[in-house]
Amino acid sequence: VAFSSTQDPPRNPSQESPKRSFALLVERAKKSDATLDFKELGMAYAETDDYSPYGRDRETRKKMFAALNAKEFDLAVESAETILAKNFVEINAHFVAYVAHRESGRTEKATFHKFMFDGLVKSITSSGDGKTAETAFVVITTDEEHTLFNILGLGPAGQALITRDGHSYDRMTVTNSKTNETVIYFFNIDKPFNWLGQSLKK
Repeated sequence: VAFSSTQDPPRNPSQESPKRSFALLVERAKKSDATLDFKELGMAYAETDDYSPYGRDRETRKKMFAALNAKEFDLAVESAETILAKNFVEINAHFVAYVAHRESGRTEKATFHKFMFDGLVKSITSSGDGKTAETAFVVITTDEEHTLFNILGLGPAGQALITRDGHSYDRMTVTNSKTNETVIYFFNIDKPFNWLGQSLKK
């Protein structure tokens, strides 16, 4: 197929810069695009220079949760937006923004952040069942592990890093607070672990 000098050839997504690829997906997310692949969104973020899987601003996050617990919803939203400006797929910030907007009667904004939170959670739970290393949940930050445990009503009781077939996993022992049952879940942490390895080399 030939193209004239005034006609651009079709753009191959694989040739997009990581920053542009992520930005395009964020645009779709902000429009609450029901066809958005949240796993693709998260993985695209992990390829950008902003990717920081072990948390960049713990102080803002602490203030965010403190404000939410104190029912200071505007302050909670302000902190959540500060975090999301750097990491639009930060699952806890979307959750806090959802609750704060909902409690403040801002239905439209609450609906959006719930859309984001639910989509990000589903991107984890649909990646595997977590029962074995081969069927591990795939995460791009360790925070996502603890968020999932909070949703399931589980408390971490132990953690071990294992490697198998070139992949890295968190083997998490958790306890059900209601039944005291102990369960083991596996998380594929290739993205954050590889990022850490590259950071240590710099």
